[in-house]
Amino acid sequence: MAKEATKNILLRLDPELAERLQTIAAVEGRSVSEVAREAIAELVDRRRADTDFSRLLEENLTRHEESLRRLRGDG
Repeated sequence: MAKEATKNILLRLDPELAERLQTIAAVEGRSVSEVAREAIAELVDRRRADTDFSRLLEENLTRHEESLRRLRGDG
């Protein structure tokens, strides 16, 4: 990964999953962070192409817009 700005995120994993992640990183000669970034990027790409996820996103946006209108007193 290029030297670009990053954001630190605390990620809690159960011990078994953490061990598996560390094993994968060790076998591939990469850092745990690199392996986790790759897995997360793949998940995000899959969700972006998922029509069910897009529908849920739209539903959430609509619900939040309605909440904002109520808070402002618009509706």
